[in-house]
Amino acid sequence: MIGGTRFVGRHLVDALLARGHDVTLFNRGQTNPELFPKAEKIKGDREGDLSSLDGRSWDAVIDTCGYVPRVVGASATALGGSVGRYVFISSVSAYSDFRHKGRREEDALAKLDDESTEEITGETYGALKALAENAVFDAVGDRALIVRPGLIVGPHDHTDRFSYWPHRMAAGGHVLAPGDGRWPVQVIDVRDLTEWIVLASERGVAGVFNATGPTFSFATLLAVSGEVTRAPAEVEWVDEGFLLREGVEPWSEMPLWIPSSDPDSVGFAAVDSGRAMEAGLRFRSIQETVKDTMGWMKQRDD
Repeated sequence: MIGGTRFVGRHLVDALLARGHDVTLFNRGQTNPELFPKAEKIKGDREGDLSSLDGRSWDAVIDTCGYVPRVVGASATALGGSVGRYVFISSVSAYSDFRHKGRREEDALAKLDDESTEEITGETYGALKALAENAVFDAVGDRALIVRPGLIVGPHDHTDRFSYWPHRMAAGGHVLAPGDGRWPVQVIDVRDLTEWIVLASERGVAGVFNATGPTFSFATLLAVSGEVTRAPAEVEWVDEGFLLREGVEPWSEMPLWIPSSDPDSVGFAAVDSGRAMEAGLRFRSIQETVKDTMGWMKQRDD
């Protein structure tokens, strides 16, 4: 595991250990170093010296924290001859746009005018992920498993992009929400994602796979959140035009909201994960995800 002690990596290690695998963590030892005392730990920085990995071999490596193609390529090259499978966690943001619903793995990817740039911004993130995918393929060829998740949610997600809404519903009162509730939401529970990645790795699955969950409405998310939290909350749907005129920032200040008038985002919450489902990806209910996320939030210490 490159990383392995934050959100996705943490759940991956949990799933691997639960299935009896021997796990080696390679990271800087700065985030939750007390986790996983039964795992082997190699301290190092993937952007620096990788020599501590020399002379070792593993059935698979899982790279959860690769954003810059040069850095990902260095790891894949260094480990390419000593692993049976290289699993790289990419993103659906690697696609060129979402003007259409049902983006599939063979659709066009985002590109950079200057492929030497390494600055990670909202504009470069997806294209850098696409280039990082290429770096993995260049290093390990058909031994690569590339996973493109959508928005990953669940316990230990510190971004609050998803958990904002259950938490807000739990607070009760009047809840301001964007639009009329019909805007689609597509998320994947981190446990469904990581359990599938482990399963696919065990089975020797290779290639590119979208991995994001079923699509449901914003209204459904709030209704489920209200049912789970049982708080006396009343949702007030507010016209998107008004929110934009008032300077409310979509996605960041109003989590999960992308204006329905944005033509580039029509298919953002409608990515096709059929290929991964055929390879065993399964989804738990949104009710379970909301309940468990709220349970974690009550005890989080950050």
